[in-house]
Amino acid sequence: MKKKSLMQSLKQKKLILFTLGILTTFNLNTAKVNASSFGAEIFCTMRDGGNDHESSWEAAYTYIKKQKGGIFKVSPKQAASLITETVIRESDEFAYCIEYLDNLHPNRKLQQEIKNKEKKRKKLEKELEEANEDFSDESIDRYSY
Repeated sequence: MKKKSLMQSLKQKKLILFTLGILTTFNLNTAKVNASSFGAEIFCTMRDGGNDHESSWEAAYTYIKKQKGGIFKVSPKQAASLITETVIRESDEFAYCIEYLDNLHPNRKLQQEIKNKEKKRKKLEKELEEANEDFSDESIDRYSY
């Protein structure tokens, strides 16, 4: 008798946890859809109103990050994808915004090249500073002979 009640208790706990898991997943997905939909609306309305890409993007990204919640943060790449998906999925509503989507996905190869050149520049500057430290003021005096 004791084993049956223990087994039933475990089954009930598992059922409760399973139900909570499903409800939590549903809520998180609903929040994600709502956040991306309104994030797209913010981005597109601002761009259509004449605002530049950066301010429109920052406003939409901030809203999506704030609304999505959850344990994991939304990366800029994910947020840009959410906005793009919403604009494409609801193309009747956001037809005016399609022309702005290319700015959400910058040329990653070009960004990597710029980052590599910046690393090389810093390395050369460091080497130049080290080389300059090797020379003393006396060795530069051209009249000392």
